Amino acid sequence: MSHHGPTSPGEPLGWSVDLSAHEMLRRAHVLDALGPDWDPVEALRGEEEANALLYSGLDAEQQRVYDELVAAGVLPPRGGGSAAA
Repeated sequence: MSHHGPTSPGEPLGWSVDLSAHEMLRRAHVLDALGPDWDPVEALRGEEEANALLYSGLDAEQQRVYDELVAAGVLPPRGGGSAAA
C-alpha cells in the first residue's frame, strides 16, 4: 500500500453511511416540537395568505417583473390552491 491508501489517486473510496435511523429521529423531534395542535393545512393556508399579501398592491413595473418571474417558473402563480379549501 502506498501513502495514497488502498486506492489509486482519484478513485472513489468504497464506503457509505446510512442515516435512516437519524432521519427518523430528526422527524420525530420536529413533530414533537410542533406540538399536537399543529395543523399542516392551516399552516399552508397561512402561507398562501402571506404570499397573496406580499404580492398585492404592486405598481405596473413590479407587476411586470412579477409576471416575468411567474412565466419563467421562478415564482408560482397566485391562487395556485396548494392548500385545501
